[in-house]
Amino acid sequence: MLPRIAALSFGIALMMAPAFAQEPSGTPARAARREPAGPPRPPLFLREEWKQAPGAGEHSVDSVGVANPNLELKLYGADGKDIQITGEAGNAGNPIHLWTGLCTAVCGATLRDKENFVDLTGIAKIRWTTKVSGLQQVHPVLKLADGTMLVGDHADGSTADWLQSEFLISEVRWLRLDPEKLVTKGNFVPKPDLSKVDEIGFTSLIPGSGHGPGGWIDVAAIEVYGKPVKR
Repeated sequence: MLPRIAALSFGIALMMAPAFAQEPSGTPARAARREPAGPPRPPLFLREEWKQAPGAGEHSVDSVGVANPNLELKLYGADGKDIQITGEAGNAGNPIHLWTGLCTAVCGATLRDKENFVDLTGIAKIRWTTKVSGLQQVHPVLKLADGTMLVGDHADGSTADWLQSEFLISEVRWLRLDPEKLVTKGNFVPKPDLSKVDEIGFTSLIPGSGHGPGGWIDVAAIEVYGKPVKR
């Protein structure tokens, strides 16, 4: 019995010898699988965390509330002036943010870079930190270089706590937005040209309901990733 087992082992070794001979010393038996690099990642175009004077409390937001000196704040809707800024720097439970509860008509806000448009084609994205109440959700708003305003069907917001989320612009469907009433118009725009966007912001498409639970959105830090285009 032993001679037969020895012979069988010797035969297996002979069959495996060529495979081992093909592998150089110190080289893994199988090369590591490489994933495609994919399209180039767009740079961070803007980041805004808002600015609140110590002890200022809740008050109507204006240009003083913008922390990034390269950005301008634009308010939309009949009650855009009633968007409030509140919160406290470094407070995870109540970060500095914009709040729409006092907007009795639909309102919204955008940010505009003073020196550049932004190209939001490819894998451009938005990342923001939000919280909502009631049935409200945070929708992205874009203003194009030709003045066209768009609102996206993407929506974020948790009623339980602050939520940081991000989404690709290319996966959003866009409707035209009336800049005064902030109501949607017409059908979805098939292929909007997002290669030169002037402003980026948000709306809820629903009026606020005042203090307390019911209906409002909070928007804290916002980041936009896209390619700058000189104005």
